[in-house]
Amino acid sequence: MIIALLFGIATAVIGRAKGSSFFIWMIVGTVLPILGLVTVILYRPETEEPERRCPRCGKVHKLYVQVCTRCGAELYLPDPSEVRHPAATRSR
Repeated sequence: MIIALLFGIATAVIGRAKGSSFFIWMIVGTVLPILGLVTVILYRPETEEPERRCPRCGKVHKLYVQVCTRCGAELYLPDPSEVRHPAATRSR
């Protein structure tokens, strides 16, 4: 029980450092101790996901979004020059 709780705390701290919910990762790490810890280590923060603008209204979306939430336009795969990589722009 104590080992599972320690795994939960470790998982939650790493998850929070990557910008996610402390309590959700705490539950995952406690219920699935080793798997939860490995998952949070491999977890990719959403702030690093590539982004693009909607050609109709200009709202910025993650690259995996298929339909604009503002205007309803279908978003097709953009030209690579139009894709914004937040992690690359933040490090400059």
